[in-house]
Amino acid sequence: MDEALLIARLVLGLGLAAHGAQKLFGWFGGYGIKGTGGFMETLGFRPGALFATAAGLGEVGGGLLTAAGFLGPLGPALVIVTMVVAIGAVHWRNGFFNQANGYELALVYAIGTFVLAFTGPGAYAVDPLVGIGPVSSTTTWLAVGAAVVLGLLNLAVRRPLPAASERPA
Repeated sequence: MDEALLIARLVLGLGLAAHGAQKLFGWFGGYGIKGTGGFMETLGFRPGALFATAAGLGEVGGGLLTAAGFLGPLGPALVIVTMVVAIGAVHWRNGFFNQANGYELALVYAIGTFVLAFTGPGAYAVDPLVGIGPVSSTTTWLAVGAAVVLGLLNLAVRRPLPAASERPA
């Protein structure tokens, strides 16, 4: 079981961290803060650079914490926040499948890290090395619940750009 948890943490965590590095640094074919920020503006997240930075930090930080198995459910919670926003702002309207830019992959990341939040990181992780014991299910539910609420609040603060016909000349 510990080996399986390690593999799951590494695949999910490092995959998300790389995705966040695309936003923050333009690595791996990404657009960096400027390009991602411009895209965020089209989604109603203004200022775009601020939201791009927050999304990138959530993905990199959450991914690395998850991969390392450090600080219990905090890493998975950060991933869940960013995936709730991604699903709600970008992917939901495209249906399920990833090939049509649907929510499939974001849901896999969210559910995968949700499961890891509740199973704990296993023996091959930083938490047991530094004496951080198992986290209670109550604490984990609070972290996951807060992540979902924060993601939904993030979606609620979007300010869509007015239609071209409504913009001042």
